[in-house]
Amino acid sequence: MGFADLLEEVGGFGRYQWIHVTLISLPGLFMASQNLINNFVSGVPEHHCSLPLNSSLGNSSQLFPESWLKAFIPPDTSGLRLDRCRRYVSPQWHLLSANSSLNSSGLQTEGCEEGWTYERTEFIATTVSEFGLVCSWKPLKQMIQTIYMGGVLTGAIVFGGLSDKFGRRSILIWSYLQLAVLGCTSALSPTYSTYCMFRFLSGMAVSGIILNGVSLKVEWIPTKQRTVVGTLSSFTFTFGQLVLVGLAYWLRDWRKLQVAVCLPHFLFFAYSWWYSESARWLMLSNRSEDALKILQRVARVNGKKEVADNLTVEVLEKHMKKEIEARKSTYTAVDLVRTRVVRRISMCLVVVWFATSFAYYGIAMNLQKFGVSIYLIQVIFGAVDIPAKLLALASLSVLGRRITQASCLFLSATVIFINILVPTEMQTLRTTLACLGKGFTSASFTTVYLYTGELYPTVIRQTGMGLVSTMARVGSMAAPAVLILDEVFPSLPSLVYGGAAIIASAFACFLPETLNMHLPETIEDVEDKWSGRSPAHKDGEQNDIKQEVGVAKELLPLKEMKEVDRAGLNAL
Repeated sequence: MGFADLLEEVGGFGRYQWIHVTLISLPGLFMASQNLINNFVSGVPEHHCSLPLNSSLGNSSQLFPESWLKAFIPPDTSGLRLDRCRRYVSPQWHLLSANSSLNSSGLQTEGCEEGWTYERTEFIATTVSEFGLVCSWKPLKQMIQTIYMGGVLTGAIVFGGLSDKFGRRSILIWSYLQLAVLGCTSALSPTYSTYCMFRFLSGMAVSGIILNGVSLKVEWIPTKQRTVVGTLSSFTFTFGQLVLVGLAYWLRDWRKLQVAVCLPHFLFFAYSWWYSESARWLMLSNRSEDALKILQRVARVNGKKEVADNLTVEVLEKHMKKEIEARKSTYTAVDLVRTRVVRRISMCLVVVWFATSFAYYGIAMNLQKFGVSIYLIQVIFGAVDIPAKLLALASLSVLGRRITQASCLFLSATVIFINILVPTEMQTLRTTLACLGKGFTSASFTTVYLYTGELYPTVIRQTGMGLVSTMARVGSMAAPAVLILDEVFPSLPSLVYGGAAIIASAFACFLPETLNMHLPETIEDVEDKWSGRSPAHKDGEQNDIKQEVGVAKELLPLKEMKEVDRAGLNAL
C-alpha cells in the first residue's frame, strides 16, 4: 500500500491528470526555441569588408554584381568566393579584366577597417551583424550559447535544491515569470554583454521550468500510464522546433524573434496558478492537511466525489506510513552518493546525461555547416524526432528503459562514426546520417528524462534531477568548444561525440530496470528494490527467526511451546 494505490483511488489517470499534463507540457513548445534559438538570432549572414569610404562605390557595393567587388575584396583561400575578413588597401581595377586572375596574389591587403557589409536575404538582422561577431570576433558568437547553457546549469543547481525545499509548483511558477520578463527584455539589449547577461538569466529559468515540469507531471501520473504519457508529452519539444523555424523564417529579425518565443510565457505564468503541488512532496514535508485538500480536489475533478468525502489525513498517513517515517531525516546532495545503489544510479546517470547532451548539441547547434538553407535543415532535424520518439515509446513499453537507453546511445554513436567515413562531397548522405544521429540522441533524451524520474526516490528526486541536469548542461557547454578541434583534424569532433555516446551506452547497462514499477518514495525503497541482495537478506531474516524460536522453546515452559511455534510460523 502506497501513494500509487491512493492515486488510483482518486481516479488514476482521469480528467484532472489530462488537464494537468497538457498544461504543463504546452510550454515545451517554446523550450526548443530557447535551446536552439542561437542558430537563428546568431546566424552568420554572407558578408565581406565594407568598401573604403573614399571609393567610387562607397558602401553601396551590394547594388553591384560580385565581379565589381573583385577590385576591392581578394578571393579566400579556396578561390571560390570573396574573402570575408580582408580587403585590398587600394582598389585593384585591373583585376576586373578577364585575364587578370593571376595578378591578384601578393597584393597588399588589410582588415575590415570600416566594418562589414552583410547580405539580408537569409537574415534581416542578427546579433552577428549587429554586434560585428565575425572574423576575429567570431568566437563570441558561440560564447552566447555557452553563457546561456551556463545559466541552465546554474538553474539546475539552484532550482533543483529549492524545489525540494519549497515545492515543485512554486519554483515552476516563478520560472515562468522570470523567463517571460527577462527573455523579452533581452530583445532590448543595446550591447553584446547585456544580451549575454539576459540569456544567462533566461537559461536559469528554462532549467527551473524543465526540471519542475517533469517532476510535477511524473508525480501525478499512475505507473501504468507513465511511459506513454511521458513520451507523448515530450513531443511538444519536437513540435517546438518546427514552431521555432516558422517564427524565424517569418520574422528574420533577432529582436522580434526573441520577443516572440518569450512572450507566451506570460500566459503560462497566468494559468500555472491552477496547478496542484505534488501531494507526495506535501506529505513528506509534514503538510498532510494541504495534501488532503489537493487529493480531494483531484478526486472531485475526476468524478470521484465519494472518495473525496471519505479521504482523511489518517487515510493518507496509512497509505504513506513508511514514507512519513522517513521524512524525519534531512536529505542533501550527499544522499545521492551515500548508499550503494543510489550511488551507482547517480554515477551512471551523470555519464548518460552528459553524453546525450554533448552529442545532441554537437549536431544540432551547427546547422550552417550542411550547405543548405538553415530553415530547411531545422525542419528536417525537427521532423526526424517524430519517428525517433515513436520508436523510443515502443521500445520503452516492450523492451524496458535500460535496453532503450543503451541502444539509443549506441546507435547514435554508430551513425556518427559512419558519417566520418562518408566523403565530404556526398553532402546529401552526410546530412541524412546527421539527421539519424540527431534522432537517436533525441530519443535518448526522451528516455533519460522519464528514466531518471523513476530511478530517484521522491525525497531526493529533484536534487537528483538537478545533479544530472547539471551534467547535461556541462555537455551542452562543451559541445561547441569541441568543434574547434576540426582545425586540427576534420573528423576529430565526430570521434569525440561518438566516443562519449559509446561510453555512456556501456554505463546505461548498469542501471536498474523500472518498467511497470511504482515510483520509489524513500532511499530505502531504492536499496531494497535493486540492491541485488534481497533474497539472501530475506533468507537471513528467516534463519534468525528460526534461531530465536528455538531458543525460546528451550527457555519457555512446555505449555507455551505451541504458542511460540505459531508465532514463529507467522513471522516466517
